[in-house]
Amino acid sequence: MTIVIQERKDAARRAAATAKAGTLIEALPWLDRFHGETVVIKYGGHAMTAEELRAGFAQDLVFLKHAGLRPVVVHGGGPQVTGHLDRLGIESEFTAGLRVTTEETIDVVRMVLNGKVNKDIVGLINRYGPYAVGLSGEDANLFTAERKLASVDGQFVDIGLVGEITSVDASMIKALLDDGRIPVVSSLARGTDGPVSTDGTGGANTVYNVNADTAAAALAVALKAHKLVVLTDVEGLYRDWPNSDEVISQLDSGDLAKLLPSLSAGMIPKMEACLTAVTGGVPQAHVLDGRLSHAILLEIFTDSGIGTMVIGDTP
Repeated sequence: MTIVIQERKDAARRAAATAKAGTLIEALPWLDRFHGETVVIKYGGHAMTAEELRAGFAQDLVFLKHAGLRPVVVHGGGPQVTGHLDRLGIESEFTAGLRVTTEETIDVVRMVLNGKVNKDIVGLINRYGPYAVGLSGEDANLFTAERKLASVDGQFVDIGLVGEITSVDASMIKALLDDGRIPVVSSLARGTDGPVSTDGTGGANTVYNVNADTAAAALAVALKAHKLVVLTDVEGLYRDWPNSDEVISQLDSGDLAKLLPSLSAGMIPKMEACLTAVTGGVPQAHVLDGRLSHAILLEIFTDSGIGTMVIGDTP
C-alpha cells in the first residue's frame, strides 16, 4: 500500500511539473514577440484593494520587466479619495459619473493620489525589484489638460477642476523606461486654461483631476505602446448585459464605436479609452478582470488570453 501511495504522489508531481513546463513553452513565442515593447497598464478596481491581488500585480510587473517588456502604470484612486474626504467631513459629489472637484477637494485629490496611492504602488512593486519610480501627471508637463464639462440630459454642466487631456509630453517616461525603470503615474494634469484667482494666479498653475482610463490611453498613444491594458472589476465587455454574461473576446474599433452609446456608465470610460488607444495607433487594447490573480500575465503570455481585446478596424 505504501508503494502504491508513493507512486501516485510521484505521478502527481510529474503531472504538475509537465503542466508548468507546458505553460513556460506556451509563453515562449509571446516572450519573443513582445520583447522590447511598451505596455501601459491602467491599475484600479478590486486589484488595487485586495492584498493578494496587489501582490500579484506587483509580481506581474517585475516579471514583465525581466521578460524584456517595458511596463508603465497609470492609476487613479477614487475610493481612497472618497474615504479621505469622508474623514474630513467633506461630502463627495458626482455628476455623470465624474467627481465634482472643487478647489478644496483638488488639494485632497493631489495629496491622496500623489502622497498615498502612488507611493503605496511604488513600494509594493519595489518589494520584488527596485524598479518603480512614482510620478504625478503634473510632473514635467507630462499631462496638460483643459476644463471638462459633463453632459447631463443633453446639457453641459461645470464640474469644477476635472480635466480633459489636450497634450502629452512623454519624454520623461521614455527616459525612465530607457533606464530600466517602471514609471507609476497618477492621473493628475497641469492646466493652462484654469480660472484666475483673487490674487491673480491661475491658468498654468491650475491642476486638474483626470479620469485614469483616459490618461492611460493618452499616454499609450504618446509612447507608441504595443498594448493598453485596463484592469477593472468585470470579466470584460459583455455582449448583451444584463441579459447575458457572455464576454466579447475581440472586436474592432468600428464595432466598438457603434456599441458605445448602449454601454453602462461604468464601462463607457474604459471602452472609450480602448477606442482612443487603437485609433491612435496602439495595436491592441484590453479590458481585463483585475479580480483574477495574475490577469496581466495570462493575457500577454498565454494562447487563449482573457477579457476583451480591441483592435483597429478590420478590412
